[in-house]
Amino acid sequence: MQSHRLAICLAALFASCAAHAGDLSITVEGVKNDQGQIMVALYDSADGFLKRTVKAGAAPAANGSTKVVVKDVPAGAYGFALFHDANGNGKMDKNMMGIPSEDYAFSNNALGNMGPPSFEQARFTVPAAGAAVTVSLR
Repeated sequence: MQSHRLAICLAALFASCAAHAGDLSITVEGVKNDQGQIMVALYDSADGFLKRTVKAGAAPAANGSTKVVVKDVPAGAYGFALFHDANGNGKMDKNMMGIPSEDYAFSNNALGNMGPPSFEQARFTVPAAGAAVTVSLR
């Protein structure tokens, strides 16, 4: 009987932990057309920034402004990178010099110096209830 109670308590504990994940709503401004989609990659550490995606999201591009929702993001510190995949090939296109040829943005509208920004520049906090942020494409 006591092991049954323990199992119920553990199940309730794990359910409450899962409940501490909210949605991250990203409004992307400056979308030039309604072709393709906006692709988002979310990162949770400096070591993994732009290397190991922890969550991803996408939404069809809408001329002017597009909202992308990344579901069930646990509370914590994150940074994201996104781009307008206008040609629908599923990847960020670059020119021969390695410079992006599709519009992109980073969280906090962070800018790097001769490359992408650092995780610290892009870092923001998602509370348990979720968050809503706005960025502008470049």
